Amino acid sequence: MPSLPAEMTLIDHTQGGTGKGGGPEVLAAARGPVPSPAGDEVLIRTQAVGVNRPDVAQRNGSYPPPPGASPVLGLECAGEVVAVGAAVKRFRVGDKVCALTNGGAYAEYCVAPEAQTLPWPAGFDALHAAALPETYFTVWANVFGHGRLAAGESILIHGGTSGIGVTAIQLAKAFGATVYATAGSAEKVAACLELGADAAIDYKAEDFAERIKALTGGKGVDVVLDMVGAPYFTKNLRCLKLDGRLVMIAFLNGHVAEQVDLRPIMVKRLTVTGSTMRPRSTAQKGEIAQALEAKVWPLLAQGQAAPRIFRTFPLAQAAEAHRLMESSAHIGKIMLTMG
Repeated sequence: MPSLPAEMTLIDHTQGGTGKGGGPEVLAAARGPVPSPAGDEVLIRTQAVGVNRPDVAQRNGSYPPPPGASPVLGLECAGEVVAVGAAVKRFRVGDKVCALTNGGAYAEYCVAPEAQTLPWPAGFDALHAAALPETYFTVWANVFGHGRLAAGESILIHGGTSGIGVTAIQLAKAFGATVYATAGSAEKVAACLELGADAAIDYKAEDFAERIKALTGGKGVDVVLDMVGAPYFTKNLRCLKLDGRLVMIAFLNGHVAEQVDLRPIMVKRLTVTGSTMRPRSTAQKGEIAQALEAKVWPLLAQGQAAPRIFRTFPLAQAAEAHRLMESSAHIGKIMLTMG
């Protein structure tokens, strides 16, 4: 087992422990202890880290970590296992892994439950492996789990060029669905089509509900994946066909929907559901990990449905990465590296 340092570099978002977060400017490199893995955890020497919307929410104080989780930002990483807990059965020191963490990934070392840890797909490097866990776990659980999307069905994916959107378009298409997506510019519409969407809609230029009606001959889609929230709720119901499913995974533009006509839910027998990933138990996340390894990892090894990296920053420039995330100018994943 390699000799481990006592301290590591991490990104602090609490202004040296005296504040509760704020804008990107609060992100700063700091020193802290290297964590020790619990019995069911692995310790990973981090090589790359994904930047995600929940990181931004935690930084500004609106998404606190669950009890027992690291207060350090970061929900996914890839690197090399350097220590394992006594109960770890699969992974060994030296293994190349990626993990859905419970926090703590913006650091040189990070612990993760073994159940939430996966080997790199064949042919992947650390950067691309680190881009997988948060979005692939989320899409699998919500699109194919709660949304029950099946081959031959159709889905509308909002935010088609976000990390979630890029993943959802590719996986839905790979598993035999007709895919529609929304995006906020001609460039992003083109990107959705390049990713495999059957049609893409510039929501700033046209009414997406009317376009879906036209594209589907008035029938609507089977599933809508939404992270916008309140402003889209009524239109999302309009977009769904009989027995359709609305799956909500975020409320980027608000969570209080007013003046909503609920009748379509009854008349069309709609299901309105949603979820968050972080509060799930290790066992629940482990079930998702097993499904991904069995059904999605082979696709990735064949070069299908791979993450798209938009831009990479060194760890010390985490503030710049967050500014880019908040600008919504990206198409795909924003990443941090330890180089």
